[in-house]
Amino acid sequence: MIVVSVMYPAAADARFDMQYYLEKHVPLVGERWGAMGLSEAKVLRGVSSPEGGAATYSVVALLTFESADALQKALAQHGKEIVGDIANFTNVTPVIQVNDVLI
Repeated sequence: MIVVSVMYPAAADARFDMQYYLEKHVPLVGERWGAMGLSEAKVLRGVSSPEGGAATYSVVALLTFESADALQKALAQHGKEIVGDIANFTNVTPVIQVNDVLI
């Protein structure tokens, strides 16, 4: 199992249309990748740092795939469409990381 972190950095000039993201983009990801090994998607909204300062990331999506191979197949088939949709809800370039689940 792997988890893909898609993290949108917070910035003063950032535009992020949360309604579009939740109503259009997240369902699109589920429709395209749900049958390709995506088993869970969580969306987190950054609130603050532990000290009470600003959050580093405004939004973090955690996408759980059954395997790295499943992720690669999903990206190959629908990655261009999914990544291309990002411009419809934000002007921020996300930081994307693939993670092994240890516990």
